[in-house]
Amino acid sequence: DVSPAAADARDRERVAQLVKGADVVAAALVPARDGSDPRAPFVALYQDFLSGVDAGGGPRTVIVGGAGSLRVAPGMRLVDTPEFPEPYKPEALAHADVLDALRANAAALPMWTYISPAPEIGPGERTGAFRVGVGDDLLPGAGHISAEDYAVAFVDELESGAHPRQRLSVA
Repeated sequence: DVSPAAADARDRERVAQLVKGADVVAAALVPARDGSDPRAPFVALYQDFLSGVDAGGGPRTVIVGGAGSLRVAPGMRLVDTPEFPEPYKPEALAHADVLDALRANAAALPMWTYISPAPEIGPGERTGAFRVGVGDDLLPGAGHISAEDYAVAFVDELESGAHPRQRLSVA
């Protein structure tokens, strides 16, 4: 059964109420897009949200992540390349900080999986032809994925729970 719900992710008590009894939670939070530096507030937002998830029984949480922190070469993330669009860097770095915080505090957090799309994601067709990688490396040839195919991969992970405390990429 799916029970869609929305709440202020900073409201730990409300989040706890909503997730109580759930087997899995899907999280699709976004950082502020008001021109301010979103990094620390976004990490704090996820900390509050996951604290609420934990208080609600700690169901497994699958997180919509960003692509900017995927490695394109040893020691080089996509967000650090000269081609990465400047307007998207603050959001990409905020997502990278959340992933770092998840890893640094893994033992104290509810079970999580972080799923990054290909560098370009947008509306398109659901083809069912996509690849899933485990880890931080950008999948070879991963340029674009339709939002529809990303959603299928996301739901597959929601259902299977096959990758606890891991980062996946979908292309």
